[in-house]
Amino acid sequence: MCKFKTFFSHAIIFLSGMFFSSLSWAEIKVQDDENNLIILQNPVNRIISLTPHITEILFSAGAGSKIIATVAYSDYPQAAKRIPRISGYPSMDIERIVSLKPDLVVVWASGNNREQVEKLMELGLTVFISEPRQVNDIYKTIRRFGKLAGTNNIAEKSAENFINHYKYLKETYSNKEKVKVFYQFWNKPLMTINGQHIISDIINLCGGTNVFSKLNSLTPIISIEAVIASQTDVIVVGSNNEKESKWLSEWKPWLHLAAVKKDHLYYIDPDLLNRMGPRILSGADKLCELLDKARKN
Repeated sequence: MCKFKTFFSHAIIFLSGMFFSSLSWAEIKVQDDENNLIILQNPVNRIISLTPHITEILFSAGAGSKIIATVAYSDYPQAAKRIPRISGYPSMDIERIVSLKPDLVVVWASGNNREQVEKLMELGLTVFISEPRQVNDIYKTIRRFGKLAGTNNIAEKSAENFINHYKYLKETYSNKEKVKVFYQFWNKPLMTINGQHIISDIINLCGGTNVFSKLNSLTPIISIEAVIASQTDVIVVGSNNEKESKWLSEWKPWLHLAAVKKDHLYYIDPDLLNRMGPRILSGADKLCELLDKARKN
């Protein structure tokens, strides 16, 4: 009888182990934007986001509540404002990051300090490197964050909404008459974006042509003479000021420039275009409308 009880107890333990192991998470494998493979046994619960656009994508993927720390200017959505700040960028407080014992640290390849990123990896932290260069990279990142955080259902819905919005803009604007566009990224020094930048992809989406697409640097410094030589049809500045902002006003004396002559001087809130998160399509809505306005004039 005792032998039977012992056998029965062992059988119960064995079957219970099989049952609960079937409920555990399968191994999670995700590649970041530099093709580094991240392998997890369980979804992450403690995430550090080291740029504002990453914070926005994490919230869109349903992982906002898992962010334990972020950086200055991570102010969207509203809930992001309540997340503790650990540093700005490109510089980061490595000692503080390590002390928080994150399951995942998400960094920006061209925005965070590379040496510090590599230091985090050397210290054994799990690091995801983000570098969206095309609009489609954003919905892909939403899905990957959902997979890492175990919030696939929310992430999939967000990605689907993003894709549908993108398809609408592409079908509506991308095949219209081309408009030459100069996007002013900064004023002193005068900076723009090349063809590898995600904003250039937005310009193409709206049926525009980035006049500085062939430059080598992602955010090159240029001269006023180069802008004049481009004979751009439209000047768009990343500014959340009023229409008569200083950046736009500085172009008005150059009356022989086509964009100035036709008053095609526009501004867009930089948080909607410069940040490579889900709201970039709201910036695209605005840009497409402005290019259409210039196209009809």
